[in-house]
Amino acid sequence: MTDDRTAQTLRSIAPYLADWASFQAAYHGMPGLQLAVGRRGEVFVDLAWGTANLETGEALTSDHLFRVASHSKTFTTVLVMQLVERGELRLDDAVGALVPELGDATAAGITVRELLGHQAGIIRDSSDGDFWQYERPFLDREQVLECVRTEGVVFEPNEHFKYTNIGYSLLGIIIERVTGKTYDEVARAAVVEPLGLTRTGTELDPARADEYAAGHTGRISHDDARRVIPHVDTRAMAAATGWYSTALEMVRYGATHMLGDTTLLTDKSKRLVQREESTVAVRGKELGRYGVGIELGKVGDRELVGHSGGYPGHITRTWIDPVDGLVVSALTNAVDGIATQIANGVIQIVNLALAAADEVAAAAAGGNPLPAVPADAPVGRFANLWGVFDVADLGGILHTINPRHPQPAEVAQRLVVSDGRLAQESVAGFGAVGEPVQAERDGAGAVVAARFGAMTAWPVEEYRTRVLSQ
Repeated sequence: MTDDRTAQTLRSIAPYLADWASFQAAYHGMPGLQLAVGRRGEVFVDLAWGTANLETGEALTSDHLFRVASHSKTFTTVLVMQLVERGELRLDDAVGALVPELGDATAAGITVRELLGHQAGIIRDSSDGDFWQYERPFLDREQVLECVRTEGVVFEPNEHFKYTNIGYSLLGIIIERVTGKTYDEVARAAVVEPLGLTRTGTELDPARADEYAAGHTGRISHDDARRVIPHVDTRAMAAATGWYSTALEMVRYGATHMLGDTTLLTDKSKRLVQREESTVAVRGKELGRYGVGIELGKVGDRELVGHSGGYPGHITRTWIDPVDGLVVSALTNAVDGIATQIANGVIQIVNLALAAADEVAAAAAGGNPLPAVPADAPVGRFANLWGVFDVADLGGILHTINPRHPQPAEVAQRLVVSDGRLAQESVAGFGAVGEPVQAERDGAGAVVAARFGAMTAWPVEEYRTRVLSQ
């Protein structure tokens, strides 16, 4: 697919991406959602939906700051790799030589690379990680070092992938020892300022307290009331979990992980970071994949890098296609946030649309163009007693999608023009495949009802009116 056609397709589906994501957030009871979608310098979606603070009723905006938590690890990885590129640090350096306070502790022999790839066997959050639910403060520098010295090693290096916030906190201390500067000073000079980020930083900024979206508790039962969770300083654990940002600025930062963009790192460094270091599997089931300081994933055939983040009250996810340049960032402000589900679903819709656009272009180039989407096609959201579904033009082909489903690619069906009439695609299926679509219109030509097979459906607001009036 040409870049022009990709950009044109993304522009055309941007309103539906925002609409689908908003529906997902509302359906799952999220307080608020920020979503940004960009590619190669162009932003297609910059969505702020819902509420920043349920107690005050403040509306969420694109400028509200979110704690992006473990996204911090990717920033820390960039800082480490910049030091490696300058020859100030080596990936095979033993941490004991860099942090003499570790003395002869078992962890002193662990290497920088093993810390970056979560292969050091270091304890995840110390033996008392209740700072994650505010029963105690996050650890300071001396507490991190004491943890590493006395209880740090759980596995032998490279025995198992073992995710560790303590290990990344130690990387923050290493950055400070190598540079002679604070972690925040290094990060600002190396990442924040070069990218012109004004709503991104390493740690809670009290001077900007009013700019943060509030965090909210999760729900045990569907009707549980949420309460606001205050923000706190993560102290010496900032390198693992302290950063804040917005979806839009995460897209800007995420773009620098694309191959060919050397703003922060060389392609040589990015290939090393993005190469698979660990397949995380238990009893034959794959749980995920990780590189050297960045998470690896796949949506459809699209290989991705990025990270998720979990902070008390905020759940976040950013995915980056380092080859194509697509970046999707979803930020939610509740402990049970569905950020990954939304980001993955958005990418599935993008993949559907780009595949359809390729199919349309190939048919035209082969001299057998597909019928165009009818100008009066019943596009929109419809509902009846049995549920809700969308009709959307994705890449020049109409698709129906159940917006309640977390994986739109699994439930998408096509509508095609057959013998001059709009019909459901003639394929095998349990639904009304091959059957015509019939639309009822008012005097102005607006669709007031439609029959997609056997049952009538109505535009959502019309259906609500019908139900409420009965």
